[in-house]
Amino acid sequence: MSTHHRIRTIASGALIGIPMLMLVFGFAKLSAPRVHHLDLHGVVAEAGGWSPASFKVGVGDLVQIHLTSGDVLHGFAIGQTDFPAGDVVPGKISELDVTFDHPGKYVFYCTRWCGPGHWRMRGTIEVVAAGSRSQEVVSSVPLYGQLGLDIDAAHPATVVPARRPSAAHGASLGVSVPAEYLAPDTYRAHSPAQVWQTLRALPVTAKLSDAAVWDVVATIWESNTSAQALATGKQLYTANCAACHGDSGAGDGPMAAALGNKSSSEFGSGTLTPANFTAPATMLGASPALLQGKIIRGGMGTGMPYWGPVFSDSQVWAIIDYLWTFQMAYQSKP
Repeated sequence: MSTHHRIRTIASGALIGIPMLMLVFGFAKLSAPRVHHLDLHGVVAEAGGWSPASFKVGVGDLVQIHLTSGDVLHGFAIGQTDFPAGDVVPGKISELDVTFDHPGKYVFYCTRWCGPGHWRMRGTIEVVAAGSRSQEVVSSVPLYGQLGLDIDAAHPATVVPARRPSAAHGASLGVSVPAEYLAPDTYRAHSPAQVWQTLRALPVTAKLSDAAVWDVVATIWESNTSAQALATGKQLYTANCAACHGDSGAGDGPMAAALGNKSSSEFGSGTLTPANFTAPATMLGASPALLQGKIIRGGMGTGMPYWGPVFSDSQVWAIIDYLWTFQMAYQSKP
């Protein structure tokens, strides 16, 4: 989706010469588009979050948004678009002009960790076709739904490696892995532990040690991603996941303690400490499709936010690709 943007920020009613975010989604041309003026005010979720939290516009309408924060530094972005995130600074007004060229429901959200309820700072923009009061959004069933996975069920690996699998070593072994085991469909639908067990039984791996077979699994996993996807996944993980799951993926981010505190009224008694992506028994028993479901749908009361309306399909898979680097050593590091 093509965009144009510029930035300008206003303080105390006066224009400061800092260019501000103006974004046009696509090149939809209307002879006389409607113009909407919207004052969007943000405070921490505990105090109410975004106000208003939802609004409706038409395709091709010009939406002139004045963004401001009533307390701390917030961020603003629109999910599943190429919208560049911008800061919402207390005491200043940021002007944002937006035009959508496709109908649907778009989620706007805070991109700055502003407090314990940061992930609840979300709102919706409903974009309807001309002359329509509402617009049905048609979406395909994600892979985890197609496979009928129970993403809330335990999925421990029945076998784990004695050391961290190495994709480089796996590639150096020269094992002729059957093509079907290298296919993206196999990678996404099966856990590393399942693929290890299948490979372990093949004649081509008969002379390999268990650790070497794990290295072959790492090679298969790395072959299903790219350096660009890993870099994208790392950026998205750092910006949106590390506060809970930690920079190293060990579930020890700065928000982890609050999630584990059952006496906290902010999260509720059903919350869990964030998943530890460095734990082999947990991660190696999960398929990429299962991880897709957890990211898209969220943890249903555990404290894990739902990211389906925020991340695009390719962004979800990039994050999943990056998560495997906490378990396996790839040749190209993100």
